[in-house]
Amino acid sequence: MVFILAIAAYIVCSIPVAYLVARWTRGIDLRKFGSGNVGSSNVLAATSKRWALPVAIFDLSKGILAVLVARWAGLETTSQFVVGIIGIAGHNWPVFLNFRGGRGILTSLGVILAFSPLLGLVVLLIAYSLAPLKQLSLGVFIGLLLLPILAYYFAGFFGIEARTTVTAGMTAITGVAYARRLLAGGRSDLAADLSDGELLLNRLLFDRDIRNRKMWLSRSENSGKAFS
Repeated sequence: MVFILAIAAYIVCSIPVAYLVARWTRGIDLRKFGSGNVGSSNVLAATSKRWALPVAIFDLSKGILAVLVARWAGLETTSQFVVGIIGIAGHNWPVFLNFRGGRGILTSLGVILAFSPLLGLVVLLIAYSLAPLKQLSLGVFIGLLLLPILAYYFAGFFGIEARTTVTAGMTAITGVAYARRLLAGGRSDLAADLSDGELLLNRLLFDRDIRNRKMWLSRSENSGKAFS
């Protein structure tokens, strides 16, 4: 049952709704636009709130549903995490886009919310605390870093029963998110002069090869243009 649900979660979460919406509404390939991420934030940059909102809801919901379906099927906590994390992997490395997808933050949040709505809310608030400073990626890094710590030390307060298992699961979610940032692909020309260590640090903290956000988002000649 775990295997079947994990495969189903991967396939469903691999459906590139963000990519399809941007392509159908604006003729834009998100992989060649803005941040290059196939997710709701890049849909917002490429299209509008009208289209980004349903994409965000879909990305969040599929993380929640992956866990809930596993729970309804009678699987124990560890197996629920396995199904949820495989779903996140489907979003990050979708089979339908040659394994180049989004960062899976909303899908990860959905998995977290399925286990503890309060913990998910706290992590969300931490992540968005730096949004006014246009450092959302750094805020997400901090939120993910604190996720397993919060799950362990405040398990009772957050309504988490299986402390060790849930802490391990939350640690795995953080690890998958960090891995997706670090394995973002080849080095950009803008980072040609950076050392490997600085490149990886920029990816881990800021989710881009260089620290300059404005330069990073405008690096592609296709940015803001329809892709054909």
